[in-house]
Amino acid sequence: MIRHVVLFTWSPDADAQRRAATVEALRALRQDVGGMTALTVADDAGLVEGNADAVLVADFPDVEAFRRYAQDPVHLAVIAEHVRPVLAARSAVQYRL
Repeated sequence: MIRHVVLFTWSPDADAQRRAATVEALRALRQDVGGMTALTVADDAGLVEGNADAVLVADFPDVEAFRRYAQDPVHLAVIAEHVRPVLAARSAVQYRL
């Protein structure tokens, strides 16, 4: 199993409505793209200063499923249309469970 974790930091000029729409678009990837066994997308709880603004954690049954997701046109469109316009920084890791 592969876990994909992405931390997002939104740009300061991204308003709350745009941030919320981006999180919802990311959450929709589970039904719009599929291939994952679990998906969590959440805003930071605000408990520690300096954290990223949001996280995506997706589990895939194998490397091939992750690669299909990563290259899926719907996934790429969500990144281009929703994520990149409000993104200040991104960090990701994939690891085996």
